[in-house]
Amino acid sequence: MEISLTGRVVVVTGASGGIGRGIALRFAEAGAAVVAHHHNGDAAGLVGEITARGGRATAIRADLAGESGCHDLIEAAVAWGGRLDALVNNAGVQPVEELDGMTAAQWRAVVDTNVLSAFACTQAAVAHMRESGGSVTHIASIEGSHPAPGHAHYNASKAALIMHARSAALEYGRFGVRVNTVSPGLIDRPGLAGDWPEGVARWHRAAPLERLGTPEDIGNACVFLASPLAAWISGHDLVVDGGVSARPTW
Repeated sequence: MEISLTGRVVVVTGASGGIGRGIALRFAEAGAAVVAHHHNGDAAGLVGEITARGGRATAIRADLAGESGCHDLIEAAVAWGGRLDALVNNAGVQPVEELDGMTAAQWRAVVDTNVLSAFACTQAAVAHMRESGGSVTHIASIEGSHPAPGHAHYNASKAALIMHARSAALEYGRFGVRVNTVSPGLIDRPGLAGDWPEGVARWHRAAPLERLGTPEDIGNACVFLASPLAAWISGHDLVVDGGVSARPTW
């Protein structure tokens, strides 16, 4: 089933990365005008690809580690698009650091980037959605409920995103704003099988659908949640992991 979001404006944070790019492309394919946020990466190629296909997109650079950068991004997006219908909080970091010996600065670097940006961008976005409603989706992770070693700060940040979305759904529902999370499993990227062959092999053995996810899989989930088909879905964590979470752990 094709979903049409023609006339809608969406902001995708972290759109220069693999998952963010897939999300942005899927929204563009559905007809939405896309604001592709980037910080250290470059979203010019993504914007060029969307416009070459007849879509509408722009790239906006912002540092989302602070509240002001988040608010500036949303204001710039609304100035460009004239409205705001959907926000996908995808920007985040995922370093590998053992909990034993982790510093408070290392902890804050992950938690502030992953959680504060979603909090502040959502707050700024809802200010523009109060009259007409809208959709906010956080990209969480299955590690928000199934922790991985070396990811204590990341695991905690993703669990926080799931609870923030549920809390925001509770408080922003009166404005017609729906807030959900998408929790991906292992998403493929160029070179992943060569960089981490044992992890990819373990995933293939554990996944009932016997494959890694793709950025488009996550984009499909986000487009669905932003569409009228999800009009009565809010405060929900949509797990997109090929069935890995169904695997017994004992």
